[in-house]
Amino acid sequence: MSDEQTSDTTGETTKANEPSDVPPDRLSVNFKSEHFDSDVLQRGVRIKFKGTERTNIEEYSISEGWVRVQAGKTMDRKGNPLTIKLNGPVEAWYDDLGDDPPVAKA
Repeated sequence: MSDEQTSDTTGETTKANEPSDVPPDRLSVNFKSEHFDSDVLQRGVRIKFKGTERTNIEEYSISEGWVRVQAGKTMDRKGNPLTIKLNGPVEAWYDDLGDDPPVAKA
């Protein structure tokens, strides 16, 4: 395999610069996080947590089965929103793929 190709979990080989049809396993909206990816966020990611589509997700992990949401309007001493980690099944997909997009779930 060359440097330009990668192998995903299904064993298929894709070009490294091609966008995937499935969102990453872990993503954060906080630009200070190592899991922040502005290109993915600009494309639009939809999240379903425990069967309900949510729009207030700060961070998620599909493989570990959790989401992080803001706890009301509470802020920490540095001015960042205080978050709560909720456990349960998480599904993610890209908003721009139409009515029947491929869904990433554990």
